Amino acid sequence: MKTRYHVVGLGNAIMDVIAPVDDALLDRFGMDKGTMALIDQDRALTLDTALREGGKAVRLAGGSAANTMVGLSELGIRAAYIGKVGRDGTGEDLAKGYADAGVDFTTSPTDTGTASARSMIAVTPDGERTMNTFLGASVEFDRTDVDDDVVRAGETLYLEGYLFDAEPAKRAFVHAAEVARAAGRQVALTLSDPFCVTRHRDSFAQLVANQCDLVFANEDELLTLTGVESLDTALDAVEREGLAICVTRGSKGSVISDGTRRYHVPAVPNVTVVDTTGAGDQYAAGVLAGRAMGLGWEDAGYLGSVAAAEVISHYGPRPETPVHDYALSLG
Repeated sequence: MKTRYHVVGLGNAIMDVIAPVDDALLDRFGMDKGTMALIDQDRALTLDTALREGGKAVRLAGGSAANTMVGLSELGIRAAYIGKVGRDGTGEDLAKGYADAGVDFTTSPTDTGTASARSMIAVTPDGERTMNTFLGASVEFDRTDVDDDVVRAGETLYLEGYLFDAEPAKRAFVHAAEVARAAGRQVALTLSDPFCVTRHRDSFAQLVANQCDLVFANEDELLTLTGVESLDTALDAVEREGLAICVTRGSKGSVISDGTRRYHVPAVPNVTVVDTTGAGDQYAAGVLAGRAMGLGWEDAGYLGSVAAAEVISHYGPRPETPVHDYALSLG
């Protein structure tokens, strides 16, 4: 089957509500700074109100893998997204938001009455983002929502680790990977969050060992997956032929292993950090775009660094300045 997309993403479809806050608000609501917590609908509504109090909150069609697909589209890479929304105004806004960003999105909304997902993202003055996520309709994602033809139409299937939290979604996740592998497509996995890795460590280890061609993780996530204390030892534990691993390290850049060689990719220097939301998502977009363009791992990794640098220089998880223009501005 001929491919129609460079990348097909599968993950939680979530409306992001992002606002600058002070540390006192985190204390007020008992938030653990720099982490992601799953919350119920009542807490989501409470936090939504709190974040909007300052009048600076922004609302964007998001979700981790969705942000990566949007970043790919901004880079001229054909992308599609599969994720579940409610049959409500937020669900309509999510579908429109993806389409407006150039990402194909055709998953049918749920008819159960469950509200669409949303994530309250509090950004403190140091640029750290603290996420409280109501998964809503996204937990109803199941195998029937996976359009096998869309999966086969992508050169790479990009799987979001966050989606692994609900059993029906987990089965859909594994099914999509099997469809992609059977069609000769590449399977990429992002580990998403250290707490997510802790919850699903054995399953993720099996996926990395047996079904993945490409893994994205930050250093903490990879250390959590492997249960060791150094990056080199963690890479030793998971490296194998046919598997590429991209590990982000904040201001230290990233390390990419292609199974035979490790590349140390620098971060973009002298970037003013405003909001780290979406840094890993856009790094992945840059790497995937670079590979789709035929770049080697080192150059693709640096494109990931540039994409991440652009997104942390402003509020929100999507590019505001075209990455090509941003790269030229760096001199």
